[in-house]
Amino acid sequence: MANGNHVIQLFDEFAPKHLAVEGDKIGLQIGTLNKPVHRVMVTLDVLESVVDEAIERDVDLIIAHHPPIFSALEQVNDRSAAGRIVMKCIRHDIAVYVAHTNLDVCEGGVNDWMSEALGLVDPTVLIPTYEEPVYKLSVFVPTTHRQAVSEALGRAGAGRLGDYGDCQFTVSGEGQFTPLEGSDPYLGQHGKTEHVEEVKIETIVTESQKKRVLKAMTDAHPYEEVAYDLIRDDIEGRVFGLGRIGRLSTPLTLAAFAEHVKASFGVAAVRIVGDPNRTIEKVAVLGGDGNKYVSAAHFKGADVYVTGDLYFHVAHDAMALGLSVVDPGHHVESVMKQGVVDVMRQKGERAKLDVEFFVSEADTNPFRFY
Repeated sequence: MANGNHVIQLFDEFAPKHLAVEGDKIGLQIGTLNKPVHRVMVTLDVLESVVDEAIERDVDLIIAHHPPIFSALEQVNDRSAAGRIVMKCIRHDIAVYVAHTNLDVCEGGVNDWMSEALGLVDPTVLIPTYEEPVYKLSVFVPTTHRQAVSEALGRAGAGRLGDYGDCQFTVSGEGQFTPLEGSDPYLGQHGKTEHVEEVKIETIVTESQKKRVLKAMTDAHPYEEVAYDLIRDDIEGRVFGLGRIGRLSTPLTLAAFAEHVKASFGVAAVRIVGDPNRTIEKVAVLGGDGNKYVSAAHFKGADVYVTGDLYFHVAHDAMALGLSVVDPGHHVESVMKQGVVDVMRQKGERAKLDVEFFVSEADTNPFRFY
């Protein structure tokens, strides 16, 4: 059994909160993480039926994609579904944690799982939303510990430049310092200026690596106070964003591609916009409601755009652009359930957590086809 904060810390490494679009309702919405957690259920939506399932399966924590609280609740009582959801969760000590657009945007998240389901080749970001900052790290190390610190930086992931790893530059010099009263110096004596042969190691670090790299550096460094610089660099960082665009390994007609979408996501029907006989090769996909990004899919050269909740007039806009659309519904984002479970099981095993992760079996799709 693990603490809930530790479980979510591992999850946030995968889908960090800073990747969410501004104003998105993410994070802990119900309950507390400051408690033991043994059973974690992953769901697309937090409906009352999902909470009932969580109670029956003795769940401590729910990880959800869609926020159960998206706008302010004026009342919390048993007269509304939202009130009953909150009350049941509190009564049975079930915490609810939400990862919405950060799970869409992150590498290996919702839109990558959807791309994989469709078999897209070489998918890239459709709508960029965040470029990861890159920093130049310079650290001053006594020559006796040059190799230890250098290796620690590399193991922590510092120094990645394109297809090259462990990139570093060193220059030799002389360090100077005077240990003051209260210090516990590795070298030297209180009140006496010390001169030491040192090297300056320079490398690069991304925002997501920064905390881990600095810890590895200080753990390997012999000095009580480590002298280092961390400066924002102009090197282009990794680009994250909504949606993906890639190509099919074999072109299909729009009609055949629509059947492929149905089979890939296990849906009973899809809506299509465009000529069923049109040849489809380049595919844009965006989970959930993608109405705002029809023009972006067209601009990136997509033959077809796969997204949910297509509006009538937006369909007209797509027709005018010559862009085909396949709408399998919003609920296809449910690919995230098994995806998150797989990721967290791996992370939990590596961290040696005694935590069980499993998929919610409740059906939260409100639509049926007749």
